[in-house]
Amino acid sequence: MPDRQSLSRDFLAQSGWGAAERRFLAGDASDRSYDRLTLGTETAVLMDAPPGKGDDPASFIAIARHLLGLGLSAPRILAEDLTNGFLLLEDLGDGIFARLLERSPPKETELYASATDVLTHLHHHVAPAGLPDLSAADWAKAAAFALDWYRFAITGEKVPTGAFETLLTEALTRHADGPRVLILRDYHAENLLWLPARQGLARVGLLDFQLAQMGQPGYDLVSLLQDARRDVSRETETAMIRRLAGNAGQAAADFVVSYAVLGAQRALRILGVFARLCLVAGKPGYLALLPRVWEQLQRNLAVPELAPLARLCDRLLPEPTEAHLARIREKCGHFR
Repeated sequence: MPDRQSLSRDFLAQSGWGAAERRFLAGDASDRSYDRLTLGTETAVLMDAPPGKGDDPASFIAIARHLLGLGLSAPRILAEDLTNGFLLLEDLGDGIFARLLERSPPKETELYASATDVLTHLHHHVAPAGLPDLSAADWAKAAAFALDWYRFAITGEKVPTGAFETLLTEALTRHADGPRVLILRDYHAENLLWLPARQGLARVGLLDFQLAQMGQPGYDLVSLLQDARRDVSRETETAMIRRLAGNAGQAAADFVVSYAVLGAQRALRILGVFARLCLVAGKPGYLALLPRVWEQLQRNLAVPELAPLARLCDRLLPEPTEAHLARIREKCGHFR
């Protein structure tokens, strides 16, 4: 059977890019990777998403076309090979929010306001049909990764997750289980690009949305503002919460509770996902992000509406101290 390199060379040759210079651009927690192609004065991006690994290029195409139809800046699809998992994409450049903000922190308000307004725009339009729409219980079960993997990685113990899932399901049902909108799932500074030559909302380039589904209006905002990879200022977080709530005609106080519940769910799931990436996939780099995610979890659990869940988490989840992180690191790649 041909290897990925051979398959990709055939795909590029058939697409008219066989003579292009090829340079690794990015990879992530999944098996998906990206190469930048240069052919004369033209550039493009090759997405390599091996079939059967959980990332469906057909889903990327469907969501990209939806976003483009709304006047937003998803990459245009230049060529596709769905059988082997290759896409040739428009190159949106190197203006990744995270890199821009490293060089120019004062741009945070401008960039995040535009990204927040993109969410408002998405929420005002009907989502594509047939997207996954998880129940509150499903979201709670996903958050139980914090017990199944993060706690287990530190303590070596498996515990029942029933009481944890019940408390989180109740909180989600009561405070964050209303009308659904399209959510892009991984909406954060590493997946957003600034395109200053474009106008309006099109200045925000969008990446990594193939797992898009139906969800709550606050979910992508939590992903944006409680970023596992960078600290967003509290002033920006507060301002963007008010901005999205105001655009939706919702009282900020009510939205804050929903935001905190969704934030707790997301932080709990990420604790488990990052621990699992170390134990199973042999990727220890994610452990350095756990203290930030832990701090975000504590802030979310501090709302009175989550007091019962906070007490349970306090009892079951160890803090990611240096000693505990070292214990996880020792087991890196030992589980399959």
